[in-house]
Amino acid sequence: MSKPKVYIIIHIEDDLEAKIRAACDAEYIDYGMPRNEFLAAIHDAEGILLSPRVRADKAFFDAAPKLKVISTSSVGYDPFDIPEATAHGVVVCHTPGVLTDAVANLTMALIFSVTLRLFDNEAYVRSGGWARREPAPPLGHDIQGKTLGVIGYGRIGQEVTRRMQALGMKTLWYDIFDTPHPAAPKSERRSLDDLLAESDFVTLHTNLDSNSRHLIGGAELAKMKPTAYLINTARGGLVDQVALAKALQDGVIAGAGLDVLEAEPPALDDPIYTLPNVVCFPHIGTATEETRRLMRELAVENLLAVLAGKMPPAPVNPEVLR
Repeated sequence: MSKPKVYIIIHIEDDLEAKIRAACDAEYIDYGMPRNEFLAAIHDAEGILLSPRVRADKAFFDAAPKLKVISTSSVGYDPFDIPEATAHGVVVCHTPGVLTDAVANLTMALIFSVTLRLFDNEAYVRSGGWARREPAPPLGHDIQGKTLGVIGYGRIGQEVTRRMQALGMKTLWYDIFDTPHPAAPKSERRSLDDLLAESDFVTLHTNLDSNSRHLIGGAELAKMKPTAYLINTARGGLVDQVALAKALQDGVIAGAGLDVLEAEPPALDDPIYTLPNVVCFPHIGTATEETRRLMRELAVENLLAVLAGKMPPAPVNPEVLR
Protein backbone atom coordinates (compact mmCIF):
# COMPACT_ATOMS: atom_id res chain seq x y z
CA MET A 1 0.00 0.00 0.00
CA SER A 2 1.22 3.50 -0.79
CA LYS A 3 1.91 5.85 2.08
CA PRO A 4 -0.25 8.98 2.53
CA LYS A 5 1.25 12.17 1.13
CA VAL A 6 2.18 14.70 3.81
CA TYR A 7 3.61 18.19 3.47
CA ILE A 8 5.60 19.70 6.33
CA ILE A 9 5.57 23.51 6.52
CA ILE A 10 7.26 23.97 9.89
CA HIS A 11 10.67 23.00 11.17
CA ILE A 12 10.62 19.83 13.23
CA GLU A 13 13.33 17.78 14.89
CA ASP A 14 14.92 14.85 13.09
CA ASP A 15 13.24 12.26 15.28
CA LEU A 16 9.80 13.75 14.63
CA GLU A 17 10.50 13.88 10.90
CA ALA A 18 11.57 10.23 11.00
CA LYS A 19 8.33 9.35 12.80
CA ILE A 20 6.31 10.94 10.01
CA ARG A 21 8.40 9.39 7.24
CA ALA A 22 7.95 5.93 8.74
CA ALA A 23 4.22 6.18 8.07
CA CYS A 24 3.97 8.76 5.27
CA ASP A 25 5.48 10.00 2.06
CA ALA A 26 6.62 13.30 3.54
CA GLU A 27 8.04 16.40 1.90
CA TYR A 28 8.99 19.84 3.16
CA ILE A 29 7.37 22.77 1.39
CA ASP A 30 8.08 26.50 1.64
CA TYR A 31 5.06 28.62 2.46
CA GLY A 32 7.01 31.66 1.32
CA MET A 33 6.37 30.89 -2.35
CA PRO A 34 3.59 32.77 -4.20
CA ARG A 35 0.19 31.59 -2.95
CA ASN A 36 -0.95 30.25 -6.31
CA GLU A 37 2.18 28.12 -6.51
CA PHE A 38 1.68 26.93 -2.95
CA LEU A 39 -1.92 25.92 -3.63
CA ALA A 40 -0.84 24.06 -6.75
CA ALA A 41 1.89 22.25 -4.80
CA ILE A 42 -0.50 20.77 -2.20
CA HIS A 43 -2.89 19.24 -4.76
CA ASP A 44 -2.07 15.68 -3.66
CA ALA A 45 -1.76 16.32 0.08
CA GLU A 46 -3.54 14.03 2.50
CA GLY A 47 -2.01 15.64 5.56
CA ILE A 48 -0.30 18.98 6.23
CA LEU A 49 1.77 19.89 9.28
CA LEU A 50 1.68 23.66 9.57
CA SER A 51 1.42 26.75 11.77
CA PRO A 52 -1.05 29.67 11.90
CA ARG A 53 1.17 31.49 9.38
CA VAL A 54 -0.70 29.46 6.77
CA ARG A 55 -4.13 30.76 5.75
CA ALA A 56 -6.45 27.80 5.32
CA ASP A 57 -9.57 29.12 3.60
CA LYS A 58 -11.94 27.76 0.94
CA ALA A 59 -9.33 28.16 -1.80
CA PHE A 60 -6.86 26.20 0.33
CA PHE A 61 -9.25 23.29 0.87
CA ASP A 62 -10.44 23.35 -2.75
CA ALA A 63 -6.81 23.05 -3.86
CA ALA A 64 -6.27 19.82 -1.89
CA PRO A 65 -9.20 17.47 -2.63
CA LYS A 66 -7.47 14.48 -0.98
CA LEU A 67 -6.75 16.33 2.26
CA LYS A 68 -7.77 14.59 5.47
CA VAL A 69 -6.03 16.59 8.18
CA ILE A 70 -4.22 19.82 8.89
CA SER A 71 -2.31 19.80 12.16
CA THR A 72 -0.97 23.04 13.59
CA SER A 73 1.80 23.36 16.16
CA SER A 74 -0.23 25.97 18.05
CA VAL A 75 -3.27 26.21 20.26
CA GLY A 76 -4.69 29.04 18.15
CA TYR A 77 -6.40 28.22 14.88
CA ASP A 78 -8.14 31.47 13.93
CA PRO A 79 -6.46 31.65 10.44
CA PHE A 80 -8.21 28.37 9.55
CA ASP A 81 -11.78 28.37 8.25
CA ILE A 82 -13.21 25.59 10.40
CA PRO A 83 -16.63 25.38 8.68
CA GLU A 84 -14.90 25.05 5.30
CA ALA A 85 -12.56 22.39 6.70
CA THR A 86 -15.53 20.46 8.05
CA ALA A 87 -17.44 20.81 4.78
CA HIS A 88 -14.41 19.40 2.95
CA GLY A 89 -14.06 16.51 5.41
CA VAL A 90 -10.78 17.80 6.83
CA VAL A 91 -9.95 17.39 10.50
CA VAL A 92 -8.23 20.42 12.04
CA CYS A 93 -5.97 19.66 15.01
CA HIS A 94 -4.18 21.94 17.46
CA THR A 95 -2.04 21.70 20.60
CA PRO A 96 -3.89 22.74 23.77
CA GLY A 97 -2.75 21.66 27.20
CA VAL A 98 0.99 21.37 26.61
CA LEU A 99 1.42 25.16 26.68
CA THR A 100 -0.72 25.89 29.73
CA ASP A 101 2.15 26.35 32.18
CA ALA A 102 4.21 28.51 29.83
CA VAL A 103 1.36 30.93 29.12
CA ALA A 104 0.31 31.04 32.77
CA ASN A 105 3.91 31.85 33.70
CA LEU A 106 4.03 34.72 31.22
CA THR A 107 0.69 36.05 32.41
CA MET A 108 2.04 36.17 35.95
CA ALA A 109 5.21 37.86 34.68
CA LEU A 110 3.18 40.57 32.94
CA ILE A 111 1.07 41.18 36.04
CA PHE A 112 4.19 41.64 38.15
CA SER A 113 5.88 43.73 35.46
CA VAL A 114 3.11 46.31 35.27
CA THR A 115 2.22 46.50 38.94
CA LEU A 116 5.81 46.56 40.29
CA ARG A 117 7.13 48.76 37.46
CA LEU A 118 9.89 46.25 36.87
CA PHE A 119 10.97 47.57 33.49
CA ASP A 120 10.90 51.20 34.64
CA ASN A 121 13.24 50.29 37.47
CA GLU A 122 15.48 48.16 35.26
CA ALA A 123 15.80 51.05 32.79
CA TYR A 124 16.54 53.42 35.68
CA VAL A 125 19.51 51.29 36.70
CA ARG A 126 20.70 50.50 33.16
CA SER A 127 20.65 54.15 32.11
CA GLY A 128 22.80 55.14 35.07
CA GLY A 129 20.01 56.93 36.89
CA TRP A 130 20.59 55.02 40.10
CA ALA A 131 24.36 55.57 39.94
CA ARG A 132 23.79 59.29 39.43
CA ARG A 133 21.44 59.35 42.45
CA GLU A 134 18.54 60.54 40.29
CA PRO A 135 14.96 60.21 41.60
CA ALA A 136 13.69 56.66 41.30
CA PRO A 137 10.55 55.69 39.35
CA PRO A 138 7.21 55.88 41.21
CA LEU A 139 6.40 53.08 43.63
CA GLY A 140 4.54 50.04 42.42
CA HIS A 141 1.63 48.23 44.05
CA ASP A 142 1.07 44.93 45.83
CA ILE A 143 -1.20 42.31 44.29
CA GLN A 144 -2.34 40.80 47.59
CA GLY A 145 -5.99 41.55 48.18
CA LYS A 146 -6.49 42.83 44.63
CA THR A 147 -9.09 41.33 42.30
CA LEU A 148 -8.14 39.43 39.15
CA GLY A 149 -10.81 39.05 36.47
CA VAL A 150 -10.23 36.09 34.18
CA ILE A 151 -11.99 36.13 30.80
CA GLY A 152 -11.94 32.61 29.39
CA TYR A 153 -12.02 29.92 32.04
CA GLY A 154 -10.41 27.03 30.21
CA ARG A 155 -7.11 25.36 31.03
CA ILE A 156 -4.98 28.50 31.00
CA GLY A 157 -7.52 30.74 32.71
CA GLN A 158 -7.94 28.17 35.46
CA GLU A 159 -4.19 27.77 35.94
CA VAL A 160 -3.68 31.54 36.17
CA THR A 161 -6.52 31.66 38.71
CA ARG A 162 -4.97 28.86 40.76
CA ARG A 163 -1.56 30.54 40.86
CA MET A 164 -2.78 34.04 41.64
CA GLN A 165 -5.12 32.81 44.37
CA ALA A 166 -2.08 31.21 46.00
CA LEU A 167 -0.46 34.66 46.00
CA GLY A 168 -3.38 36.29 47.77
CA MET A 169 -5.56 37.61 44.97
CA LYS A 170 -9.34 37.44 44.86
CA THR A 171 -10.47 36.01 41.51
CA LEU A 172 -13.50 36.32 39.27
CA TRP A 173 -14.19 34.60 35.95
CA TYR A 174 -16.34 35.01 32.87
CA ASP A 175 -16.91 32.63 29.98
CA ILE A 176 -19.66 31.75 27.53
CA PHE A 177 -20.45 28.65 29.62
CA ASP A 178 -22.05 28.83 33.05
CA THR A 179 -20.43 25.89 34.82
CA PRO A 180 -16.65 25.34 34.83
CA HIS A 181 -14.86 21.99 34.80
CA PRO A 182 -15.24 20.18 38.15
CA ALA A 183 -11.48 20.40 38.71
CA ALA A 184 -11.42 24.19 38.22
CA PRO A 185 -10.35 26.27 41.22
CA LYS A 186 -13.23 27.80 43.16
CA SER A 187 -13.85 31.30 41.88
CA GLU A 188 -16.85 33.59 41.49
CA ARG A 189 -18.52 33.90 38.11
CA ARG A 190 -19.53 37.35 36.90
CA SER A 191 -21.12 38.83 33.82
CA LEU A 192 -18.55 40.46 31.56
CA ASP A 193 -19.64 43.96 32.57
CA ASP A 194 -19.48 43.20 36.29
CA LEU A 195 -16.10 41.53 35.97
CA LEU A 196 -14.69 44.57 34.18
CA ALA A 197 -16.07 46.94 36.80
CA GLU A 198 -14.83 44.96 39.82
CA SER A 199 -11.38 43.83 38.70
CA ASP A 200 -8.01 45.45 39.37
CA PHE A 201 -6.49 43.26 36.65
CA VAL A 202 -8.35 41.78 33.67
CA THR A 203 -6.60 38.93 31.89
CA LEU A 204 -7.73 37.36 28.59
CA HIS A 205 -7.60 33.61 27.95
CA THR A 206 -10.25 32.90 25.34
CA ASN A 207 -10.21 31.82 21.70
CA LEU A 208 -10.47 34.32 18.88
CA ASP A 209 -13.40 33.86 16.52
CA SER A 210 -16.08 35.98 14.89
CA ASN A 211 -17.95 36.27 18.19
CA SER A 212 -14.97 37.23 20.34
CA ARG A 213 -13.18 39.64 17.97
CA HIS A 214 -12.90 43.02 19.70
CA LEU A 215 -14.46 41.54 22.81
CA ILE A 216 -12.70 44.39 24.61
CA GLY A 217 -13.33 47.72 22.93
CA GLY A 218 -13.77 51.32 24.01
CA ALA A 219 -17.07 50.67 25.82
CA GLU A 220 -15.60 47.76 27.78
CA LEU A 221 -12.43 49.66 28.70
CA ALA A 222 -14.57 52.51 30.00
CA LYS A 223 -16.20 50.10 32.45
CA MET A 224 -12.84 49.23 34.03
CA LYS A 225 -11.37 51.05 37.02
CA PRO A 226 -8.96 53.89 36.13
CA THR A 227 -6.43 52.04 38.33
CA ALA A 228 -6.91 48.72 36.51
CA TYR A 229 -4.62 46.88 34.09
CA LEU A 230 -5.47 44.81 31.03
CA ILE A 231 -3.36 41.68 30.39
CA ASN A 232 -3.53 39.83 27.06
CA THR A 233 -1.56 36.66 26.37
CA ALA A 234 -4.27 35.10 24.18
CA ARG A 235 -4.97 36.72 20.81
CA GLY A 236 -4.48 40.33 19.72
CA GLY A 237 -7.80 40.46 17.91
CA LEU A 238 -9.69 40.06 21.18
CA VAL A 239 -8.93 43.73 21.82
CA ASP A 240 -9.73 46.77 19.70
CA GLN A 241 -6.14 48.02 19.69
CA VAL A 242 -6.96 51.54 18.53
CA ALA A 243 -9.45 51.89 21.39
CA LEU A 244 -6.92 50.43 23.84
CA ALA A 245 -4.20 52.89 22.80
CA LYS A 246 -6.60 55.80 23.26
CA ALA A 247 -7.72 54.50 26.66
CA LEU A 248 -4.12 54.17 27.78
CA GLN A 249 -3.24 57.66 26.53
CA ASP A 250 -6.33 59.21 28.15
CA GLY A 251 -5.88 57.46 31.51
CA VAL A 252 -9.10 55.45 31.20
CA ILE A 253 -7.13 52.50 32.60
CA ALA A 254 -3.75 52.49 34.32
CA GLY A 255 -1.86 50.29 31.90
CA ALA A 256 -1.58 47.08 29.93
CA GLY A 257 0.64 44.02 29.67
CA LEU A 258 0.52 42.60 26.14
CA ASP A 259 2.09 39.57 24.52
CA VAL A 260 -0.13 39.74 21.44
CA LEU A 261 -1.22 42.52 19.07
CA GLU A 262 -3.80 42.79 16.30
CA ALA A 263 -1.04 43.01 13.67
CA GLU A 264 2.17 41.08 14.32
CA PRO A 265 4.74 42.44 14.03
CA PRO A 266 3.25 45.92 14.54
CA ALA A 267 3.76 48.83 12.17
CA LEU A 268 6.68 51.10 12.98
CA ASP A 269 4.30 53.98 13.72
CA ASP A 270 1.96 51.94 15.93
CA PRO A 271 1.82 53.81 19.26
CA ILE A 272 0.84 50.81 21.38
CA TYR A 273 4.33 49.53 22.13
CA THR A 274 5.81 52.98 22.81
CA LEU A 275 3.33 54.07 25.48
CA PRO A 276 4.91 54.45 28.92
CA ASN A 277 2.15 52.49 30.65
CA VAL A 278 2.48 49.43 28.42
CA VAL A 279 4.71 46.38 28.72
CA CYS A 280 4.74 44.62 25.34
CA PHE A 281 6.39 41.34 24.35
CA PRO A 282 6.70 39.82 20.83
CA HIS A 283 4.24 36.91 21.26
CA ILE A 284 6.45 34.78 23.51
CA GLY A 285 3.74 32.98 25.48
CA THR A 286 4.98 29.57 24.34
CA ALA A 287 8.56 30.59 23.62
CA THR A 288 10.45 28.06 25.70
CA GLU A 289 12.42 25.18 24.24
CA GLU A 290 10.50 22.64 26.28
CA THR A 291 7.03 23.94 25.43
CA ARG A 292 7.67 24.34 21.71
CA ARG A 293 9.02 20.78 21.56
CA LEU A 294 5.87 19.45 23.27
CA MET A 295 3.72 21.39 20.82
CA ARG A 296 5.51 19.89 17.83
CA GLU A 297 5.24 16.41 19.32
CA LEU A 298 1.49 16.77 19.79
CA ALA A 299 1.06 18.21 16.30
CA VAL A 300 2.79 15.17 14.82
CA GLU A 301 0.75 12.82 17.00
CA ASN A 302 -2.46 14.50 15.83
CA LEU A 303 -1.43 14.26 12.18
CA LEU A 304 -0.51 10.58 12.28
CA ALA A 305 -3.60 9.59 14.26
CA VAL A 306 -6.00 11.03 11.69
CA LEU A 307 -4.09 9.47 8.79
CA ALA A 308 -4.31 6.13 10.59
CA GLY A 309 -8.08 6.49 10.89
CA LYS A 310 -8.01 7.19 14.63
CA MET A 311 -9.37 10.00 16.76
CA PRO A 312 -6.48 12.44 17.39
CA PRO A 313 -5.69 13.77 20.87
CA ALA A 314 -6.72 17.36 20.08
CA PRO A 315 -9.18 17.84 17.20
CA VAL A 316 -10.98 21.15 16.70
CA ASN A 317 -13.79 19.59 14.63
CA PRO A 318 -14.00 15.93 15.75
CA GLU A 319 -17.40 15.56 14.09
CA VAL A 320 -15.55 14.97 10.81
CA LEU A 321 -14.36 11.60 12.12
CA ARG A 322 -17.70 10.65 13.65
